Amino acid sequence: MSDSPQRQPHTAIVLAAGLGKRMLPITATMPKPLVKVAGESLIDFALDKLHEAGIGRVVVNVHHFADMLEAHLRTRTFPQIEISDERDQLLETGGGVKKALPLLGSDPFVTFNSDSMWIEGENPNLKRLVAAWEPGRMDILMLVAPLSTSVGYEGLGDFHCDADGRLRRRGSDPHADFVYAGVAVVKPELVAGTPDGPFSANVFYDRAIVKGRLYGLPLEGQWLHVGEPHTIAEAERCLAASKR
Repeated sequence: MSDSPQRQPHTAIVLAAGLGKRMLPITATMPKPLVKVAGESLIDFALDKLHEAGIGRVVVNVHHFADMLEAHLRTRTFPQIEISDERDQLLETGGGVKKALPLLGSDPFVTFNSDSMWIEGENPNLKRLVAAWEPGRMDILMLVAPLSTSVGYEGLGDFHCDADGRLRRRGSDPHADFVYAGVAVVKPELVAGTPDGPFSANVFYDRAIVKGRLYGLPLEGQWLHVGEPHTIAEAERCLAASKR
C-alpha cells in the first residue's frame, strides 16, 4: 500500500467524556478537560496541538458536565469541532472511539487523551507523529514518552520499543522504558467487530500487537501527565522552568 496523502490523518477525536474521578474534588464542579494548567485548559492544549499539526476536523466526546464543555468548545474557531454525545452512557476510551467512527470517517485518525500535555522539544511532537505515519506497515503509531523523564506518572511503564519502533507490552517485566503519552494515529479497521457498549482502547492496541503492527514514536521534550490535583502544580513548575 502506498502512503498517499489521502491516507494521512486529517481528523481526530479528543477523548473528553471521562468522569475524572482521580481529579476530585476539582471535577465535582467541572469536567476534567476544562481543568487549567498554567492558565490553559487541557482541552485547549489538545485542540491547539491538533490544529498546529494540520488536523482540520476534531470530534470531541462528552459526558461529564457535557453542557459546560460544549459551551467552552463553541468559543473556539479552529479546528472545526463536532460533538459525539455520550450523555446517555459513558463508553470508555474504546467504546467512545467506536461511537464516533461515523464522524471520523474511513481514513486513519488521531486519538488524543485530554489529560495529556507535554513540553515540546526541537520539533512539535504531533507534527512528527503525523509525518512518521506509515500505513503500509503500521496499524497504530503511538506517541510514547520515556519513563525516566515523565512527570506526573507513577507507573512502571507500558511498552518496550524495538530498534525499528515496534512496540510490545511490559508484561511481567519489572518496568518498561516507555509510557503511552495519550496520542496515537489509528486505522479505523481496528474498530470493526469490537463489542458494543463500554470497552477500553486496549482492544485496538492488542489487535495491532498480534499482527506486529503497533509502533511507537518517542516523544521529544517532556511528557506531563495531569491526572490528579497535585500533578497540576508539578506540570506548572516544569512549564515555567522550560521558559527560563
